[in-house]
Amino acid sequence: MSEIYISTDVETDGPIPGPHSMLSLGAAAYTADKRLLSTFSANLETLLGATAHPATARWWATQPEAWAACREQLETPAGAMKRYVEWIAAQGGKPVFVAYPAGFDFLFVYWYLIRFVGESPFGHSALDMKSFAMALMKTDYRASIKRNMPNHWFDPLPHTHVAVDDAVEQGATFCNMLRENRA
Repeated sequence: MSEIYISTDVETDGPIPGPHSMLSLGAAAYTADKRLLSTFSANLETLLGATAHPATARWWATQPEAWAACREQLETPAGAMKRYVEWIAAQGGKPVFVAYPAGFDFLFVYWYLIRFVGESPFGHSALDMKSFAMALMKTDYRASIKRNMPNHWFDPLPHTHVAVDDAVEQGATFCNMLRENRA
């Protein structure tokens, strides 16, 4: 079974799950040769008793279109995460979680998977694109930011803060990095 790269992006109302909620989950399944197999999108109801973090709420106030997009067609967290797991299984292959930065997105996704589904199709593993960029660019971790990355890694795709859009963009970038690494 070949690996399927599940580029995943989340939008949240705070820095950690539990006190704060994951608002939107977007994913794009890619093969190593950059074939986009399918996408996934869900907007989630907020967690009972959770509140928005003030700094995150101020940031959302500057993003009215993305905010409106992530508050449409809300699903329960349990329903959305069950659908996400089923979608991943339908992609075939061995799923690999990919994100930029994985430390943030995987924190929310893993917490929600364990809380609402009881398992993670990724185990405890997440591929961090920033760490991968550090290795490819042979630079320090803190210097491995998007503005320092080579332009040819980026396709002309939008970064809208709509989770599925950002997952597609991020997945294409990852595949370009992977191709360069394997060349």
